[in-house]
Amino acid sequence: MQTYRARNPKKSPLWQCAHRHFAAFLDDYPEAYAPQMGALRPGIPEVVHKFLDCGNLERGFARIRCDECQHEYLLAFSCKSRWFCPSCHQRKVQNSAAFITSQVLAPVPHRHYVLALPKMLRPYFQRHRSLLKCLCTLARESITDYLRTALDLPDGVPGIVMTIHTFGEYLDFHPHLHALVADGLFDRDPSPEADGPPGVKFHLLPPLPIKPLEELFRARVIQFLVAHQLLPPQRAKALQSWKHSGFNVHAGDRVSPEAKADLEQLAQYILRNPFSVDKMTLESPGDIVIYRSRMNVKIQRNFEVFTPTDFLAVITQHIPDKNTQMVRYYGFYSNKMRGCRHRALPAGAILSSPPTRPGFSPPPPRRLPSKKWRDLIKQAWRADPLECPQCNGPMRVIAVIDDHRVIEKILRHLGLWCGPPDSPHLPSNSVDTWYYEPYDDGPMPNYENVLTD
Repeated sequence: MQTYRARNPKKSPLWQCAHRHFAAFLDDYPEAYAPQMGALRPGIPEVVHKFLDCGNLERGFARIRCDECQHEYLLAFSCKSRWFCPSCHQRKVQNSAAFITSQVLAPVPHRHYVLALPKMLRPYFQRHRSLLKCLCTLARESITDYLRTALDLPDGVPGIVMTIHTFGEYLDFHPHLHALVADGLFDRDPSPEADGPPGVKFHLLPPLPIKPLEELFRARVIQFLVAHQLLPPQRAKALQSWKHSGFNVHAGDRVSPEAKADLEQLAQYILRNPFSVDKMTLESPGDIVIYRSRMNVKIQRNFEVFTPTDFLAVITQHIPDKNTQMVRYYGFYSNKMRGCRHRALPAGAILSSPPTRPGFSPPPPRRLPSKKWRDLIKQAWRADPLECPQCNGPMRVIAVIDDHRVIEKILRHLGLWCGPPDSPHLPSNSVDTWYYEPYDDGPMPNYENVLTD
């Protein structure tokens, strides 16, 4: 285990790009970007401004001290933003993936689905962000009907964790859905046990082609857009007649319930940030951004070049609107059904009956404590933030400083004071909206309760 070092966000190429060019991006947006991306959404400046102050000691900090040798360091407040700030979102990914695999997924086989749209239809979802929720509903209905038809179980209940992605490989607006799906159906009404908790029977899906699901998803999306007068009927007929319409559904390999590490890795993958700072570099002069990724066969290169304002334009379009639910639980995994099962069981009871089919494994305990900040740091960066780098003794949080006068006094004493924060975008009392970094809140998905029909 290596020694933990508090991050310096100002060394990040993303922070440098946003700090130097976000004001120019806002000035240029109405003429340069609004015609293609629509009006600037109010949540974008708020998220970016909070990100620019994430890790800024002058906004406040926690004091971490070793009781053995009195070594001490300061840990700045974090912005806690999701789907933009790489550091804050990564901690959420770690916490949420552990929550999904330990408390949401039943001990049955699962499969990863990806449902994508053709380029022709993507602008509708870019201009009308509320349609992304409807897209999730159409995907859930398609998967449910596909499974019920295949197993001939009209009342079977699927188990789905679905995430909305709006980004492509090179940050273009590419709305598509990732779903972690139980590979079969659960019985809606559990069979009672004579001397134990109610049992849940699971019907495993046999090997089937994925094309019927793709056709069903395509038909539902086209019908929905036509019904809402977004897609002209003539274009809808063309889409329905094309052999290669651009709709695509991919199904991954079946993952057994014993492969916990693979399931958690899948959960982290579907929750990942829209972009990676490790893939970007700033080149002088002009802070040209080079974003590297996998080889793109269409453009015959593995990188894309952006001006700084163009780069800010493409990454900020993936910031969700405020209170938008990007992760959704459906069917057997909905908050409602999980809550009903937990209330029906005595304290400490297990979730389901003994295995009724091959591939079942004992379910997890009813409740597990969420991972602490220290555990998340150790898992993500292989470093212990509460291990003293001087004597390897234990460290602890001794104070949280959010008074501006005390902040300035401490930072001046340490030679770290640089004057008032150079970002005039936040009011002086905005410290109430900040969080010191060792937080231990609930997991990211706290979202939709949908019980399938």
